[in-house]
Amino acid sequence: MATPSIEDVIGQSQHHGWLARVTSRQTFWIFLAAIIACVLLSLVTDTFATERNLFNVTRNFAFVGIIALGMTTVIASGGIDLSVGSSVVLSAIVVGTTMAAGFPIYVAVPLAIGAALCVGLLNGVLIAYAQMPPFVVTLGTLAVARSLAMVLSGNKMIYEFGPDHDLLLGLGGGSMVGIANPVYFLMILAVLTGLSYRWTRWGQHVFAVGGNETAAGMTGIRVARVKVSVYMFSAFTAGVTGVLEVGWLGGVTTNLGQSMELTVIAAAVIGGATLAGGSGTALGAVVGAALIEVIRNSLILLGISTFWQGTFVGSFIIIAVAIERMRSLRQNA
Repeated sequence: MATPSIEDVIGQSQHHGWLARVTSRQTFWIFLAAIIACVLLSLVTDTFATERNLFNVTRNFAFVGIIALGMTTVIASGGIDLSVGSSVVLSAIVVGTTMAAGFPIYVAVPLAIGAALCVGLLNGVLIAYAQMPPFVVTLGTLAVARSLAMVLSGNKMIYEFGPDHDLLLGLGGGSMVGIANPVYFLMILAVLTGLSYRWTRWGQHVFAVGGNETAAGMTGIRVARVKVSVYMFSAFTAGVTGVLEVGWLGGVTTNLGQSMELTVIAAAVIGGATLAGGSGTALGAVVGAALIEVIRNSLILLGISTFWQGTFVGSFIIIAVAIERMRSLRQNA
């Protein structure tokens, strides 16, 4: 038997090292779980793999995935944002009322996203400079933003959007090459977010702050500015989602985005973001959102009450956190 050369040994070692790195990531296992679920649903139902259902699944998880990118960034910095659902409805109401008043879409959309950014700015300033707990601040702005949406709309449904009505509906409800428009927004934002995490100073600072805020400050990182930026980015993703959802639904009421915070946090955590901070990926946020939507869709197709969705989502959060906790204990042992 021939003795393996040094090159062969090094090549095998590198191969096993790469494989070990991939399989050690939570994102890999969540992606695998989503694939297995899709295959099983395709086998046991006649409707999951249909073109129409796959279109709906991808469109629906795109909304959660977009906000999950912002939530992952906040969690990676060591924070939490409970106000994203209210930022969604505030953005949606602003774009709806502005266009209903006769303003063009290119005026209404920036105003809507700007309204959401104001919520993010308030969150960031209170958390970073006033040193208030993120949970308390974002819980407060959750109520404030939804209340403002009710005031602006008179708590009435808005379904007529002026001269650019069809443009708004096409933006959120249209498609290109058989793929829903929100999916394109998700792909673009996911790529930009992933590149920012890896190749920009801002991305490096976000993870540094989440990993050890004190050490990050000692190295010269402006921690307060980083915190403000992540909450504004989270609000931006919620604002974009609000605009897209109005276009998809063809109308908006003040219950839009209600309880969306749990689903988005679940997508981020399931995708590998650690609530202690310092970790998370853009791909993980997308995969986590996809798995949640596949679960929701499977409950419908299998005739199981959607009331069970919260049980599955909550269980996945607990399991994901438990796995991360066991991994941390093993590394520290």
